[in-house]
Amino acid sequence: MSRFFRQAGDSDSDSSESESELMTSGDEEAPSKLTAPAPKPAMSRFLRTAGSDSSDSESEESTDTDSEAGPEGDGDETDDEGERPGVRIMSAQEKRLKEMEATGKVMDNALKINDWVAISTEFDKLVRMIQRQHNVSEPIPPFYVRTLVNLESSVNNALAKEKESKKKMNATNAKALTAMKQKIKRAIKEYETDVKKYLEDPEAFNREYVALVSREPIAPAAPGSRGVTATTGDDTAVEEFTTVGKGGRGVQFTSEGIFKNLQAVQEARGKKNTDRAEQIRILEKLLEVAVTPYQRIRVLLALISSRFDYNSSVSTHMPTELWLAAQREVDQLVSIIASDSNFSIQEVTEDYDELIERSASTERGVVHVRGSIISFIDRLDDEFTRSLQNIDPHGTEYVDRLKDEKVLYCTICRAQAFYEKTNQNDPLGRVIMRRLEHIYSKPNAVVQALEAAVDDSDVKPSMTLVAQGGTAALVHGLCVHLYKAGNSLLRTRAMLSHIYHHALHNDFHTARDMLLMSHLQESIHSADVATQILYNRTVVQLGLCAFRSGLIKEAQATLQDIFTTQRVKELLAQGVHQQRFQVLTPEQEKAEKQRQLPFHMHINTELLEAAFLVSSMLIEIPLLASIDSEELKRKAISKPFRRLLDFADRQVFTGPPESTRDHIMQASKALQDGEWGTCRDLIQSIKIWSLMPEAAAVKEMLAKRIQEQGLRTYLFTYAPHYSTLSLSLLSRTFSLPLRTVSSIVSKMIWNEELSASLDQSGGIVLFHRIDLSRPQQLAQVIAEKAAAMVDQNEKALDVKMGGTGGWGERTDGSKGEKRGEQTQERRGRGERTRGARGGSRGGRGTRFSQGLGNQMPGQLTQRAS
Repeated sequence: MSRFFRQAGDSDSDSSESESELMTSGDEEAPSKLTAPAPKPAMSRFLRTAGSDSSDSESEESTDTDSEAGPEGDGDETDDEGERPGVRIMSAQEKRLKEMEATGKVMDNALKINDWVAISTEFDKLVRMIQRQHNVSEPIPPFYVRTLVNLESSVNNALAKEKESKKKMNATNAKALTAMKQKIKRAIKEYETDVKKYLEDPEAFNREYVALVSREPIAPAAPGSRGVTATTGDDTAVEEFTTVGKGGRGVQFTSEGIFKNLQAVQEARGKKNTDRAEQIRILEKLLEVAVTPYQRIRVLLALISSRFDYNSSVSTHMPTELWLAAQREVDQLVSIIASDSNFSIQEVTEDYDELIERSASTERGVVHVRGSIISFIDRLDDEFTRSLQNIDPHGTEYVDRLKDEKVLYCTICRAQAFYEKTNQNDPLGRVIMRRLEHIYSKPNAVVQALEAAVDDSDVKPSMTLVAQGGTAALVHGLCVHLYKAGNSLLRTRAMLSHIYHHALHNDFHTARDMLLMSHLQESIHSADVATQILYNRTVVQLGLCAFRSGLIKEAQATLQDIFTTQRVKELLAQGVHQQRFQVLTPEQEKAEKQRQLPFHMHINTELLEAAFLVSSMLIEIPLLASIDSEELKRKAISKPFRRLLDFADRQVFTGPPESTRDHIMQASKALQDGEWGTCRDLIQSIKIWSLMPEAAAVKEMLAKRIQEQGLRTYLFTYAPHYSTLSLSLLSRTFSLPLRTVSSIVSKMIWNEELSASLDQSGGIVLFHRIDLSRPQQLAQVIAEKAAAMVDQNEKALDVKMGGTGGWGERTDGSKGEKRGEQTQERRGRGERTRGARGGSRGGRGTRFSQGLGNQMPGQLTQRAS
């Protein structure tokens, strides 16, 4: 006879023996009698049903179907029973028990030949069958408990024999034996209570099982629990609901047993087959029965964590309903500890017994509970961002989800108020940074709407919009706090956010000076990826600010580095750049997608490109007209613009402009030809300018700059053909005031860009021709190359001595501005006065001569691996 169970042949019971007689038997033969009827006579293939097939090799798919049918799902078999009155059809429960015993028989045969691989496989199948028992709310059969006990003994004996044996078993079998030891250990621990009862009195355990499977209907319980189908005395099926634990026993939630239930939930957390939704429902029930503040705090900490664990995959976002529930529970948790100073939630606490009630009287002071509110705030904010990343930004769902930012902002402010009250500096800095990240890039109207919701709440931080006196003052106050109390990372991010906010509100000079004084451009390459992205966004917003303010050279110099890389979207975290012949691994692609910014925080790259190309046009076109050497023409200030212009020049046929680039390229050609009116119309007709709040002012500023640069281009191009030129004619030609024309011409003469003199009395410009001989031209080229070599040596020496290789230490930008203008505009023209040092001397300050220092492109483009 098998050590696990007696075989079916050992039972002499008749196949027609009633089920009630079998269930009342208390000895070990009960399971065998229950599931091993005598052989049935052959049946017709037309009358054979699914229940008549009792083969030991029945597939798991049929078992699943039987499990779903439930104890009363044998309606078809009942019809056949009416046709075959002499045959008893097994119920689904009996078939499950029979299949378990068949699996046990295979395990017993494998044990005889010491095949632990087969035993391990069959044991896994048996565990899955027991899990289906749980799913249909049936108690654990004594057969399974008896199998666990016997298997534990067999495993221990096998391990002992293996140590003593000279001939070792093969590696696969030994590995399976070790695995079985762990599986049995886990299973016995999971059913520790049942195993203990069985070992104490096997017969009593069998009787209890028989009573459970044949008992009367279960009393109804709270909604939301698992369903159980009970049968009343008059054989009427009634649907009842109760929360069922192990062994089929109902679970009742009370405030006295709340810590024990809470511990059971926490122990099941993270296990493979744990039903997360069921855990959340249990914790919600526990929260309802919690009566003391300590109980509510403990349950809320577990409940919020369970909601965050509901979606384990990092590639998907948390469902909105779960997120809103977690946000409300975080608010509730903060309110409890803010209103009762006897309780404190800290990440590091002394060990305490989690199964007893704690209060200020028992602890003789403040009750410290292990947990972290700031981690909940961080997770709420991260999940909110992740949901926006995964929602289609062009649909209404994105807008609806974006409305939840108001409640999240209120939760962050509640946490800030609590940390201010309890003087916890480290989490206070982190929560202030979270608050700052929600307002630094938004216009005043949106910030005011968020702050209005905070004013309506019952818990308010010290720094509010009303208290500070405006959006700029609020951002300033938050940043100053982080400058004083934050760590280096928070200070860096606060500084970049502060600069971004100034640039967003067109305060260019303040933002530029703050960026220069911070020296972030020297160390940003060693920062984390998120901070590098924030730095790129800040620099780009600073360039747009300069453009809106009419500072064309500053805008072009600021935006040039990031456009030179041709990876604008990737550097701003607004898209994944796929390079040619480069394949991203799934991990790299997932990391790239996770760092992408939500759509509402994007900086419009088409607007950015339009600002950069127009700024480059207003600088490059006069420069191209001022030089006549092909070698000098190849030295471009803006290589992206020059590349597009060369491509446009090679076009045989040019149609009407369609894209923003087409408008700018045709406008550049018109400006080269002196048609400043056509150039102005083309630039002003670009539709992307409407995205700027100051669209009308920007268009007016661009028209004025085009007139001025058109005048400069005209003088550079046609000066060799004039001996004198009337200022009034220039004024009428370019629709500029005479005073403005005189100022532009005087500045060009002073900067040695024109070899001429100005006759104020006659209102004319007198041009001086100086034709350089061939040796003079060659000498001039040599002088330019020597000057370039000197500059390179100075930069190399500066880097070797610990500097930045440029003029990055300047904050006023005055010297760099003058030097940069001379470098950009007096290149190689023959009509220079005596002593003019021509050529393209690459003077220090040409890149960020207007105030951004000598920033290396690598600081913008370097990304963490």
